[in-house]
Amino acid sequence: MAILKPFKGLRPPKEISKDLACLPYDVMNSEEAAQMAEGKEVSLLHITRAEIDCPAGTDVHSEEVYKKSVSNLKMFQDKGWLVQDEEAKFYIYAQTMDGRTQYGIVANAACEDYKNGVIKKHELTRPDKEEDRMILTRYTQANLEPVFFSYKAVPEIDAIVADIVKNEEAEYDFVAEDGFGHHFWPVNNPATNKELEELFATKVPATYVADGHHRTAAAARIGDEFAAKNPNHTGDEEYNYFMAVHFPDNQLAIIDYNRVVKDLNGMTETEFLAKLEQTFEVECMGEEIYKPAKLHEFSMYLDNKWYKLNAKEGTYDDKDPIGVLDVTILSSHVLDNLLGVEDLRTTTRVEFVGGIRGLGELKKRVDGGDMKIAFALYAVSMQQLIDIADTGNIMPPKTTWFEPKLRSGLLIHKLD
Repeated sequence: MAILKPFKGLRPPKEISKDLACLPYDVMNSEEAAQMAEGKEVSLLHITRAEIDCPAGTDVHSEEVYKKSVSNLKMFQDKGWLVQDEEAKFYIYAQTMDGRTQYGIVANAACEDYKNGVIKKHELTRPDKEEDRMILTRYTQANLEPVFFSYKAVPEIDAIVADIVKNEEAEYDFVAEDGFGHHFWPVNNPATNKELEELFATKVPATYVADGHHRTAAAARIGDEFAAKNPNHTGDEEYNYFMAVHFPDNQLAIIDYNRVVKDLNGMTETEFLAKLEQTFEVECMGEEIYKPAKLHEFSMYLDNKWYKLNAKEGTYDDKDPIGVLDVTILSSHVLDNLLGVEDLRTTTRVEFVGGIRGLGELKKRVDGGDMKIAFALYAVSMQQLIDIADTGNIMPPKTTWFEPKLRSGLLIHKLD
């Protein structure tokens, strides 16, 4: 069963919470981070992207940047911009997008759960990407940003969250510059914290990494590293845990993750369409943007026209957690067989476009001339993600896009 623990969060006073909170470190480059932090001396980007406070051209992976993160973190605490709670507790973090709100519980997840498979993953990780976050965690001795987890909804947990949200005023409550709402409640009642911990330990057999596979893997490795250096290690130290926001699966929606391709592998448009009809029912929809409406239906943009593609029976396997995925169908029957793209992890001919940008972005990329063709997919469901994780399978690259992104800075978990 899942181990979730309350912790003493390091967090901002209410009056600066909006300006301190920021997007995750990995959705921007250094220049964008500097622009986002401009005029905001309290932005957490001064810690998570500390190169913005270093001389221009400084290597983002240099010791100078990591040390700047440490000094900025200390400065934030010295100035009272980050204050640690005196008692360990859970926290409720809610996000609102397009009129829909999802309510997560911020808690310490156990490194041991990741190693023994209670925390389930659906993506592969790369050691080089893990290493950067490990180094920053090693220097700051803190989880600066939470990872995004899910679990199969438990009515008793839902009821506790609903009661707090209904009867207590949110401590943080703001709309960020992207229009998404963020709402935050500390769980202050010791009895409620104990009940939540027991419910997860008895009602939640597994949790699922939704977004943040590299940070999760890095946290587990850091736990092992700190334990090896501690001759008095007991297993109860803070470094044995890392910060995650846990959302019930029935409140989450995955957004489509689409593809654009640079060429038709030497074929003309007519030749490509003819070959496509061997595995798909192809219908030209004209110049108006068309969005897939169901599983195994795709839309395609080519030569100023949108097409509806329906995969023919026999091109997919609804009984196989990988074979049922539309990304599998597209990768196998179009990108690989027709366009000669064998490995999506290494190819330079395919780029990925998150559905948050809209299908108009696909049209723009093709009309601009740098891409020849675009494909839009029907979004993966949470049940498909869970099925894949439960069976130990791995999703193809760039399959899921979760939105809104968690704001960093509302909570930090200190490892010392």
